[in-house]
Amino acid sequence: MLLQIIGVVLGLLYLWLEYKADIRLWIVGLIMPVVHGILYFNQGLYADCSMQIYYVLAGLYGLWVWHRGDTGTGRNEIPISHTPVKAIPFLILAYATLQAAIYLILTKFTDSTVPFWDSLTTALCIVAYWMLSRKYIEQWLVWLVVDMVTVGLYIYKGIPLTAGLYCIYSILAVAGYVRWLKLGRRAQ
Repeated sequence: MLLQIIGVVLGLLYLWLEYKADIRLWIVGLIMPVVHGILYFNQGLYADCSMQIYYVLAGLYGLWVWHRGDTGTGRNEIPISHTPVKAIPFLILAYATLQAAIYLILTKFTDSTVPFWDSLTTALCIVAYWMLSRKYIEQWLVWLVVDMVTVGLYIYKGIPLTAGLYCIYSILAVAGYVRWLKLGRRAQ
């Protein structure tokens, strides 16, 4: 229960910083995966657990990208923008490939009771996190899908506080999307 409480507090702080497009989200994003990794491993959510390693690595990448700025424009920071149309087929292919690979690993090498849903949310998280590192507005929509599926998954797996966190994430994903749309318009 303590891990769930700590994870919820860190998750809310992270989401608030993401909503504000504050670079400190990446610092919280380096601590939070450790807590969630232990929690998910204990619940048999192996893909979600292994995802926490990705979050640490992607957090380091996101911090670096946000800190160095947009070298193509000479700006001090990457602007919030829409996902380029040319990137969408790549993102869909990346998602489908990741889900298939993770599903195969979960069914062949673990005792996961929810391999489809665990692989679905994990693959979407990888894609959404990369989109966040590029400050693409539509990352919020991907997170919304992840959050809504995760609520049901975590209730099923018996971690209700974390499921509650994802209910809040769902609501804030909508608010974040609206806010980033406005910020993206201002950046142009």
